[in-house]
Amino acid sequence: MTWKKSVMPKSVYRRQLAARLRELREDSELTLAEVSGRVEVSAGSLSRIETGDRGTTPVLVKALLDCYGVNDEAVREDILDLVRADQARKRPWWKKYAAVVNTTQYGGYLTLESSAVSMRSYEPLLIPGLLQTEGYARAIITEMRSELTARQVEALVKVRLRRQELLHGEAPPKLWVVIDEAAIRRHVGSAEVMRQQIEHLLATCEQPHITMQFLAFELGAHAGLYGSFVLMDFQNPTPEVVWTENLTNSVCFEDPKDVERYADVFDHLRARALGPSETRRRFRELSKELE
Repeated sequence: MTWKKSVMPKSVYRRQLAARLRELREDSELTLAEVSGRVEVSAGSLSRIETGDRGTTPVLVKALLDCYGVNDEAVREDILDLVRADQARKRPWWKKYAAVVNTTQYGGYLTLESSAVSMRSYEPLLIPGLLQTEGYARAIITEMRSELTARQVEALVKVRLRRQELLHGEAPPKLWVVIDEAAIRRHVGSAEVMRQQIEHLLATCEQPHITMQFLAFELGAHAGLYGSFVLMDFQNPTPEVVWTENLTNSVCFEDPKDVERYADVFDHLRARALGPSETRRRFRELSKELE
């Protein structure tokens, strides 16, 4: 398996822009060195723009489009819109929480999550962040991030709750989650916190763009025992990615073979998990046990 770690994953717009510019250059049959000589930008800088590792400006992109002979105004404007959109994301809403977000590249995850059109998430130990109540989020962050001050904990709670707004917008992403029974059985905070959390899951899974499945203990060992992961899909032509986390770092997989492997595991998990209606029944039973 190829482990590809991104300190800050490229925005969806930058990845689309990189692919478009690379395609236009190749169609014009120009090398990076030749383009470099014409627009007076180093070949190395142009290469990083084409891989998405570096942003760019409308002025430079206009020069590149002229160099590639792109005269169609609609095409030019479409590409320039990608530049503007990437620039607009340089100061997203979570920047003011940078002190607590940046320690594990959480900002990179938020960049991708905010642009995804669909997500498939597997959680063996915790309720997924997009589905956590305030009480659950505060309790779990307090215990898992013992190095944080109370003020920093509250900052991360605010970030987590703000993230959830994307599920309630005009065009929310489709969300499919498989939650292991261990995540539901483990008391986080108190019995009342857990009861409220389960009731929140019951209310949330009624939304048409959200599918929730319960992976029961009696199903035994399965392919997801390696740990949690999130598959994120975007508008074409941006490819799907996988995001995983550990104690000190985060890893973003972009290689198609890696993504396919995780997608196969998710298909295995949802095939073994209880269906949505049976999942709701189990949630109701567990909620009553906590009353």
